[in-house]
Amino acid sequence: MRQMAKDPFRTRDHVPEFDDIVAEIRRRSGEARAKIPMVADVAYGAGHAETLDLFFPEGRRDRLPVHIFIHGGYWRMFSKADYSYVAETVTKAGAIAVVLGYALMPAVRMATIVDQIRRARRWVGEHIATHGGDPGKLTVSGHSAGAHLATMLFDDDSRPSGIKGALLLGGIYDLRPLQGSFLAPEIAITDEEVERFSPINHDFDPSVRVELAVGANETPPFHRQAAAFAERLQTQGLVVSRTNLAAANHMSSVRDLGLAGTQAGLLMASLLG
Repeated sequence: MRQMAKDPFRTRDHVPEFDDIVAEIRRRSGEARAKIPMVADVAYGAGHAETLDLFFPEGRRDRLPVHIFIHGGYWRMFSKADYSYVAETVTKAGAIAVVLGYALMPAVRMATIVDQIRRARRWVGEHIATHGGDPGKLTVSGHSAGAHLATMLFDDDSRPSGIKGALLLGGIYDLRPLQGSFLAPEIAITDEEVERFSPINHDFDPSVRVELAVGANETPPFHRQAAAFAERLQTQGLVVSRTNLAAANHMSSVRDLGLAGTQAGLLMASLLG
């Protein structure tokens, strides 16, 4: 009997150590929350999921750079608490880390999540100075669905973006292929959502410097989407860099964002420098 091809978007099928990596990042996130100065669960809206965590470097807080991180999970799993470890890299670089929470599909639709992310960014612009941050020194990063959501902070609907740079890791920039993936029965992305929320269809703030990174061992759709999105951004005048992360897969690449000296960690530190 002919074996069916594995779904290239189902991460677990292509990352044998998936569960081990998730356990590691959750453990490291707990350690980060215990040792890094932070303010947890700051409300940026009225919804129960509309909160963010702030992590601070040691020392005086005065007009510090600010970095927003948006987690992935195909818009339907994980939480901000699972990704606190990213603050290790951010705070060591002397910046405030803002790790966003948002509601998950299918309980809400894509429009709600995008609205939440944009409102969280507005909260940062209006309130981060009271925590010692400089809203004029703002960068953003995201992984997978988080990279998709990060683009919504510097597209036409978000101008002036006020964002200096973005690190987009293993992102989804065209939602249409997901309609035929394992996600179809889970979140059922609609045609309207494909047209409205595929970054490949959007125009972007030309002043934002963008780093598009993909694990070298990720499945072909992630490489194709990064290449197509890079071309889209470049035609709009953005400065774009592309990096293949050596020997990295979809999960090891995001794990490494919180590890000093790794290729992904160095990309994050460079964004903040």
